[in-house]
Amino acid sequence: PSHHFQSVRFPHSEPIYHIIRSVYLTFSNKMRLLVLFATFLGLSLAEPTVYLDERFSDETWKDRWVESTAKGSDAGTWKWSSGKFYGDADLDKGIQTGQDAKFYHMTAKLDEPFSNEDKTLVLQFTVKHEQKIDCGGGYIKLLPSDINQKKFDGDSKYHIMFGPDICGYDKKKVHVIFNYKDKNHLINKDIKCKDDEMTHLYTLIVKPDQTYEVKIDNAKVESGSLEDDWNFLPAKKIKDPDAKKPDDWDEKENIDDPDDLKPEDWDKPEHIPDPDANKPDDWDDEMDGEWEPPMIDNPEYKGEWKPKQIKNPEYDGKWIHPEIDNPEYTADDKIYRYEDIGGVGFDLWQVKSGTIFDNILVTDDVDHAEQLGKELWEKTKEGEKEMKDKQDEEERKKREEEEKARK
Repeated sequence: PSHHFQSVRFPHSEPIYHIIRSVYLTFSNKMRLLVLFATFLGLSLAEPTVYLDERFSDETWKDRWVESTAKGSDAGTWKWSSGKFYGDADLDKGIQTGQDAKFYHMTAKLDEPFSNEDKTLVLQFTVKHEQKIDCGGGYIKLLPSDINQKKFDGDSKYHIMFGPDICGYDKKKVHVIFNYKDKNHLINKDIKCKDDEMTHLYTLIVKPDQTYEVKIDNAKVESGSLEDDWNFLPAKKIKDPDAKKPDDWDEKENIDDPDDLKPEDWDKPEHIPDPDANKPDDWDDEMDGEWEPPMIDNPEYKGEWKPKQIKNPEYDGKWIHPEIDNPEYTADDKIYRYEDIGGVGFDLWQVKSGTIFDNILVTDDVDHAEQLGKELWEKTKEGEKEMKDKQDEEERKKREEEEKARK
């Protein structure tokens, strides 16, 4: 029988038709089918869609990012830097907050706005608090396309806010905030962020089945359902307003034993006069008042008597308020969806500056994000640690020498 294949050319290769035909004539019937299936499967696999891949590789980043003027003189300046220590001076270059106690507002628009309807959404970036941050944000926001970049600030509308936030010893968390019907909703779970001085990779994955996953350094730290872990919707069930506990409902599991009686000799005072105490020879009743012996704990005191407890024969159990379907609840299978995703931005306040942001990725492919994490973060993390350890050791030796010199 005759077989027809479309002639598709690949770079530096002959038409695929001749490749498949050669394989087809060489192998057995079973192998022919397997080879044909694998070939066409490979041709049909979709490439990841990358909406933004910002690595701050050169100074052209300034052409893509717009600093807001909303805070005026309270706005801090951004620097382009790989920091005081790094694994690769070029790969690790990012944008760094440059002034203490300042606001930082800056945005970049995507080439084309998109909707994540029926698609996986991945937001990923790296954060490095090399200044050993004491109080300040390290999160990023996913924005609509109509954002006013020059006036962007903390009151500007956003779709998602994601990333670490540190202030003091008790606040070290990863924010995952979604805007739903013009209201910002915080996650109900507490996700701990990294609080050291090294670079860390933060990844948020949102899927069309209304599930999510948060990863730090390419490892899952939290996951679940959007509806379960945020209060987007009213509760499915509510307490029946017409139900009430019966007046004769007995919730006492145990009761006093009516046959248990207090012994007649039970009641003894808690404290008694010390029988071994004597009035001092120099005690003057007229001058010092009537002498009274000091009090001591009574060894015969047994405390307050309480009857033994027995099972309550009339016990009805704990009364549980009956629930009914909430008339205000309406299911929504599009909580995850944003029709107009058009940019990313930073809206930060930092007491101590020095945070470096890099490797910002918006895509629909989880595997692609993980692979980029390996290439851009994992590849340089060991070198970064080695350089940091070396600097720490040099500083330690310097301090020791200075202390010796003072002595």
